[in-house]
Amino acid sequence: MSETIEDIILDHDKRGMLALRPYLPGDYCSQAAQFIIENPGGAIIVTGFYVVMAGKPETDGPPGAIAIGEALKSLGRTVTYVSDEYTTPVLRRYASGSEVIDFPIDGVVNSKGHAKAILERVKPSLLISIERCGRTRDDTYLNMRYVDISPHTARLDYLFDSDIPSVGIGDGGNEIGMGNLAEVIPTVESLPDYPAVNQVDRLVIASVSNWGGYGLVAALSQISGKKLLPSVESETAMLHGMIEAGVVDGTTGEAVPTVDNFSAEENGVLLARLHRVVDGG
Repeated sequence: MSETIEDIILDHDKRGMLALRPYLPGDYCSQAAQFIIENPGGAIIVTGFYVVMAGKPETDGPPGAIAIGEALKSLGRTVTYVSDEYTTPVLRRYASGSEVIDFPIDGVVNSKGHAKAILERVKPSLLISIERCGRTRDDTYLNMRYVDISPHTARLDYLFDSDIPSVGIGDGGNEIGMGNLAEVIPTVESLPDYPAVNQVDRLVIASVSNWGGYGLVAALSQISGKKLLPSVESETAMLHGMIEAGVVDGTTGEAVPTVDNFSAEENGVLLARLHRVVDGG
């Protein structure tokens, strides 16, 4: 039996995401892609995760966000990226003309106002989050080591408190969208006791969030009949470029071209597998 998109993006699972798979549809990635197709129009994509040990954003998230954004633009959609001061400079470097909005790191009341203003101006028909920390039930933003990164995290999840159709991609349990499985996540020993509470209409889980983004693009390719996946070469070049722009590996905090401690070569092999699935190989 040939491997599926979901099989590929959950390969090399280090955190226990496979334990969550039974709680989602078997073809959850394809269902999320179909959901995107069924909600045409402009999309907001949010990403960016602060790494405490480096004081910089991580390599997981922005590449996947750009891959999704480029795919949507190829399908005729308008894309707007939203992040905070740590990640917007990186996104602007690769946004290819799309607007990048800097959401201020602010208090609850002001942040709700920022979210409302962005939604009223952009008027998106779809929200997508990839590797973006979501608040816990205690209204804090925690990394996988339970360190409170709230002072360095804009409350982008307030965008998702609206009734706008939404998709979330995560790999650890503390990201926007993981509220869909908030009761299950604490039962998995390797996952957070205090997961994010934000819910989305369609959730995509992966061993690495970028891989979830690539999986979503692969599924969009299958549905649309267009080859939307980025090449291995372009993604490898982007990863190196993002390191030059100040991004670090979220696991090690080092400025090296790795994602969650997976090498550029390992990322390339996985992306090539998705290309083969799309090509019917």
